[in-house]
Amino acid sequence: MNIAVQSLRFDADKKLVDFIESRIEKLSQVAPDMLGADVTLSLENGEHEENKVAEIKIEIPGNTDIFAKKQAKSFEEAVDQTSQALRRQLRKYKEKQRQK
Repeated sequence: MNIAVQSLRFDADKKLVDFIESRIEKLSQVAPDMLGADVTLSLENGEHEENKVAEIKIEIPGNTDIFAKKQAKSFEEAVDQTSQALRRQLRKYKEKQRQK
């Protein structure tokens, strides 16, 4: 599975990239047929503390993409919240596929 991590306006360190990859790998337990993931990390402009944004798009067979975006105080927290949202979406998608 191909995992592409892109960081806008900063350089993500190896530890953060490894954390992201481990979260995406855990998602493959729910959807083992995942083709890949595009992760975008960015800093929001503003005065508030929660300015770290994680966007993750999961590619699955059938021309379907599942997307989630979360904002938090740290990139790890944002990625964690985003992966939880994606896990719920993937379960719903898989349930719909079983019903067909």
